[in-house]
Amino acid sequence: MKLIPCNGPQSGRRSRAAGFSLVELMTVIAVMGILATISVSSYRKYVLRANRTEARTALLAVQVAQEKFFLQNNTYATNLATVTAAPPAGLGVTLDSTGMTPGGHYVISFPAATATTYTLQAQATGTQTKDDSACQLYSVTEQGVLTPPAGTSCWH
Repeated sequence: MKLIPCNGPQSGRRSRAAGFSLVELMTVIAVMGILATISVSSYRKYVLRANRTEARTALLAVQVAQEKFFLQNNTYATNLATVTAAPPAGLGVTLDSTGMTPGGHYVISFPAATATTYTLQAQATGTQTKDDSACQLYSVTEQGVLTPPAGTSCWH
């Protein structure tokens, strides 16, 4: 009976080790890095766009409260203290003492306000200043005029 070696017919040759080479590993890491960069950038743009709702919500809440206040008092609120005071003396809108919105991404102010007219502004602050320049300042008047205009991507 003839004995066959355990290693089979390749017993005289050196076999190649199974696994990944350094070049293959570095290629995979490079591709993953590129994909991560693209996804983080897209995510950041999405977060900035989502934070815009904070400005729109705050401005429209103050606008509605202003109209209600005008119907009751025949005058608009002209300062931030009146906006944050509880009704009937104020509008009862939730802002901090500096006019910061609850999420902290915008500051609400009255650049122009009289007994019969007002202009409200929401100015981006903090990380929200990295948003598109057209969407960093929102305003609304007693006539309902919106800046930037309502048809732009800032209001979507």
